[in-house]
Amino acid sequence: MHQEEMAAAQAYVRLLAATRAALADPAEAPLYMPLLASPIEEADEALRSAGLAGNEDRLFALVRELQPSTTG
Repeated sequence: MHQEEMAAAQAYVRLLAATRAALADPAEAPLYMPLLASPIEEADEALRSAGLAGNEDRLFALVRELQPSTTG
């Protein structure tokens, strides 16, 4: 895994964690949704930099390398 690919996979994992946290309480979710703008921007930029934008198969393979327990 190249450094840019690792950064992209890590950014995706952070976005996933932030999204889960924001949606954990549906009643409070509207308050927290704006906080996802930064992690979304980070993940988008990292994916583009690594050449992974639109290449979900490769991205998810990298995520599985980072966190095999989260993929079932």
